[in-house]
Amino acid sequence: MTTNFYDHWRDVPESARRWPNFSPAEIACRGTGKLLINAPALDKLQALRDWLGKPLIVRSAYRSPEHNCAVGGATRSKHMDGEAFDIAMSNHDPVAFEAAARSVGFLGFGFYRRSGFIHVDLGPARQWGHRFPVRAIAFAEDMQLAREVLAQSRTMKGGGAAGVATLGAAGVEVAQNVLAVTQPAVLPLVPYLDTLRWVFIAVALGGIAVTIYARLDDWRRAQR
Repeated sequence: MTTNFYDHWRDVPESARRWPNFSPAEIACRGTGKLLINAPALDKLQALRDWLGKPLIVRSAYRSPEHNCAVGGATRSKHMDGEAFDIAMSNHDPVAFEAAARSVGFLGFGFYRRSGFIHVDLGPARQWGHRFPVRAIAFAEDMQLAREVLAQSRTMKGGGAAGVATLGAAGVEVAQNVLAVTQPAVLPLVPYLDTLRWVFIAVALGGIAVTIYARLDDWRRAQR
C-alpha cells in the first residue's frame, strides 16, 4: 500500500519511518495529531530535501477533514490526501526552491508571499498566488574598479606586484559581472554551486585585502 492511516502520529511504527529528514510529528495534522502517510508524496518531499541540501520547514502537511474545515482549507484540499506540503521560505531562495520542486515531480504550486511559504502538491498541474520576488545577489556598490586602484598604487608599483594583483582583481570583476548578468539562469543551480561560491568569495576577499593594504601603505607613505 502507498498510504497508511494512524489515529495519532505516536502510533507510527519504526518500520514505517523511512524518511530520515521528516518525523511523524512534522507531517501529522496540526489540529488532531492524526496522520495519513502518503508514501509517494513523502518520497518526493525527501527527494526535494536531498536536492536542496538544507532543512525544509514544514508549516502544514496532512490535515484531517475536520481540521481542514476549521482552518478554511479547500473542500478538496490535497492536504487531506497527505500529498500536499506548505514549506516556509525563511531559509530558501523561492526561485531555486520552485525549480527543484518541479524537478522532483511536484505539480501544484501555491505562492503565499505574505505568509512566507510555498504550497506544493502532486497535482493536477496548476498554480495560484504571486511568485516571490527574485532575491538579488548582493555585490559591492559601484566604486572605482579594484584593478584601477591597484594599478595606481605606489606600493604595488614599487613592489613589482602591480601586474599580478591587477590581473587577479580584473578576474574577480569579470566573474562578478558574469554572475550578475546570468543570475536568473544560475539561481536554479544554486544547490550545486556552494563550493564554487566559496571559491569566488575567497578570491574576492583576497583582492579586497590586497587593495586595503595598498591604500593604507600609500597613506602612510604620504605622511612621511
